Amino acid sequence: MRRLFPPNPIKTPTLFNSLRLRFNSLRSHCANSMALPPPKSAMASAVVDIEVGLARRFWIKFNRESIFAMYTPFSLCLASGNLKIETFRNYVAQDVHFLKAFAHAYELAEDCADDDDAKPVISELRKAVRQELKMHDSFVKGWGLQGAKEASINSAAVKYTDFLLATASGKVEGVKGPGKLATPFERTKVAAYTLGAMTPCMRLYAFLGKEFKALLDPNEGSHPYLKWIDHYSSESFQASAVQNEELLDKLSVSLTGEELDIIEKLYHQAMKLEIEFFSAQPLVQPTVVPLIKKHNPAEDRLVIFSDFDLTCTIVDSSAILAEIAIVTAPKSDKKSDQHQPEDQIARMSSADLRNTWGLLSRQYTEEYEQCIESIVPTEKAVFDYEKLHKALEKLSDFERKANNRVTKSGVLKGLNLEDIKRAGERLILQDGCINFFQKIVKSENLNTNVHVLSYCWCGDLIRSAFSSGGLPELDVHANEFTFKESISTGDIVKKVESPINKVQSFKEILKNCSNDRKNLTVYIGDSVGDLLCLLEADIGIVIGSSSSLRRVATQFGVSFVPLFAGLVKKQKECTDGRSSNWKGLTGILYTVNSWAEIHAFILGC
Repeated sequence: MRRLFPPNPIKTPTLFNSLRLRFNSLRSHCANSMALPPPKSAMASAVVDIEVGLARRFWIKFNRESIFAMYTPFSLCLASGNLKIETFRNYVAQDVHFLKAFAHAYELAEDCADDDDAKPVISELRKAVRQELKMHDSFVKGWGLQGAKEASINSAAVKYTDFLLATASGKVEGVKGPGKLATPFERTKVAAYTLGAMTPCMRLYAFLGKEFKALLDPNEGSHPYLKWIDHYSSESFQASAVQNEELLDKLSVSLTGEELDIIEKLYHQAMKLEIEFFSAQPLVQPTVVPLIKKHNPAEDRLVIFSDFDLTCTIVDSSAILAEIAIVTAPKSDKKSDQHQPEDQIARMSSADLRNTWGLLSRQYTEEYEQCIESIVPTEKAVFDYEKLHKALEKLSDFERKANNRVTKSGVLKGLNLEDIKRAGERLILQDGCINFFQKIVKSENLNTNVHVLSYCWCGDLIRSAFSSGGLPELDVHANEFTFKESISTGDIVKKVESPINKVQSFKEILKNCSNDRKNLTVYIGDSVGDLLCLLEADIGIVIGSSSSLRRVATQFGVSFVPLFAGLVKKQKECTDGRSSNWKGLTGILYTVNSWAEIHAFILGC
């Protein structure tokens, strides 16, 4: 059952209070229509505290782009220290053009700004860029890159510099050029637009500098690009990035909603152009990203496995099904109703259902914690897959017993299949999840199989969720409701109830793959139930931060490594002449905070 109200109190603080708001207008028991949760586009990641400044809100909203920039082959090679000097020389040459464009844009923004406080700040930022251009000469000499300054600008750099200078000149849709603006206030808008096109670049470089700095290994000697990393991670550059953001916030205070929308579009466009710039850097060396780079459809098969609940979804499916059962149940006990058809499936009242779910929830939570406590070694062990497998057999027995309690209780009786499908269509998924699977499935250059392995009680809910996202072709391996004329009987066809069931399904799927190609397996999951599959896969990726997963796995000798840090290590092995091939059962799992990281790693931009 796994997630009949997961034992993590953060995710289910009370029985179903968070879901009550989404389902408070569900159809009455006899009606055929139902009010449903918000559409999938209303992702949790898009909800940002309105008290946060404009620039910060944009950075959070477009975090996906910063991840994609960090996971480009160029960025990874630079972070690992094995970037070829020829590639770095080309990059430095483009940087000169960027800095000159920035200096000119600041100059134009300063001319447009009429705020007595804003002008000196812009002037200070412009001087900082001029100073950086002077420092550039020393960088060139220090890296032995003489000649880099004279190199011609590439097309990706041209796109950004042209975009920036056009914006600073007022050439934005619906905005006149500075020379034709009638009032100082209209000129001030152009200054805000210009900062909107510059701020994301500054913040992105500050972000990359800090990320790369945190990965430096003091035991590996001097990093060849330490000066670059030190510069962009320095307090002074971080302060400049903050100064840009604060200035953008200040210049935007009096703008209308429509004008703020223009700034948001400029910000987003600048982020996309930065990704394009990093992606365009010519590399003449092997890289470990994207994963599909070496994929040959005639010889290779990429097999993607994914959990569903809280890996793909925001809310656990058992809670969704329970809430549908409660709000569509009769208000009072109808067992004594003489007019009730004999063949109609008897249902508990909504009040009885709520009480029963509450009892099941509390019992599951208490016994789950006890079970976890009983299987975790008191001392951390060396990784031993067989011992872990044996321990999780006990958890599997617990999950089966919990599922039996649910079916015997009758709480799943009477659910309408159409209601379940409609709930699946409106199920809120993790930001980027659907986009990743769409690109995987629809790519003509990949030979891939995608399988969803889930404890979910009702596979129809999962299929509906993915079908509404344009993915009817995903293979779903889950439990299934039994129906009588589209009404659930309360029984479950139990196929995937436990960690042992999951790993058995995982192995069976691979066994049934033809032997005409080499399989590369990736498993994406978030809980203890996924642990064996995560370890069996060539690449196991953990999304989220399940405390029980961390506790069990760590005590059994499993290591958790942030994905980007693991890729940096893999990239270093490419230089050392060692193989960068992936293989399972190493005891190492890779952690990510979002589907953007998974997408960037496997597929690239």
